[in-house]
Amino acid sequence: MNIAEFNSFTADLPLTQRMPVLFVGHGSPMNAIETNGFTKTWEDLGKRLPTPKAVLVISAHWLTRGTHVTAMDAPKKINDFGGFPRALSESTYPAKGNPQLAGEIKDIIKSTNVGLDHDWGLDHGAWSVLKQMYPDANIPVLQLSIDYYKPAAYHYDLAKQLSALRDKGVLILGSGNMVHNLRMVAFDKMNEPNFGFDWAKEANGLFKKNILDGNHQALFDYEKLGEAVKLAVPTPDHYYPLIYTLALQEKKDNLSFFNDQLQAGSLSMTSVMIGGV
Repeated sequence: MNIAEFNSFTADLPLTQRMPVLFVGHGSPMNAIETNGFTKTWEDLGKRLPTPKAVLVISAHWLTRGTHVTAMDAPKKINDFGGFPRALSESTYPAKGNPQLAGEIKDIIKSTNVGLDHDWGLDHGAWSVLKQMYPDANIPVLQLSIDYYKPAAYHYDLAKQLSALRDKGVLILGSGNMVHNLRMVAFDKMNEPNFGFDWAKEANGLFKKNILDGNHQALFDYEKLGEAVKLAVPTPDHYYPLIYTLALQEKKDNLSFFNDQLQAGSLSMTSVMIGGV
């Protein structure tokens, strides 16, 4: 696909309307079908942000060797979980894909060869959030995979190449959790508001401070931030989507947090909006 074809895809969106970028703490898949404080915020975002021409999701749940982008017309909904009520698996999210846009994303990423994927679809890191933001499923959705064998700085540099999409009506959404240690979840505290272990509070605070300070280098080198952060990020899968989001921040962009709460001791729903209102 060439630039002219991509421009025709977004011709009706003013080039001066720059889309925000989101990092969303997605938490439990049940957020897709429940109504709570987190999902109400997602619903509100869907109503008050500029309506995107497409959504590109970097989800903690699509880990690959190499980088790939979904390129099918109709991505399937992936139920990548177990032990949840049947209603969750039976729920639908029939958003379309956009092969044209997938081709453009492949072209604008120069640091690596991006594969066009026709097998993956939409995992719960994508549809559990978008089902609340855009319940009509009338906006095309694509996913960009995370090369799990590369460090944070690699993902940061790759994400910077996506910047032009913000001027083409594409909402870029990183979906994970800053603090994500499932082995230490206090299931008996799941419904206690803003419950976090001391180390989780410390780690979440460190992440927020460095985000506000624009100290992205410290966030690349998160393992050097101390023992609390090592507990918060035992594996980087849910952390890397944050790096993609921060890479797209520009000096003129405002920044805000939302859903800034801990959950079940060892999870953080803290989310970031860059360039929004």
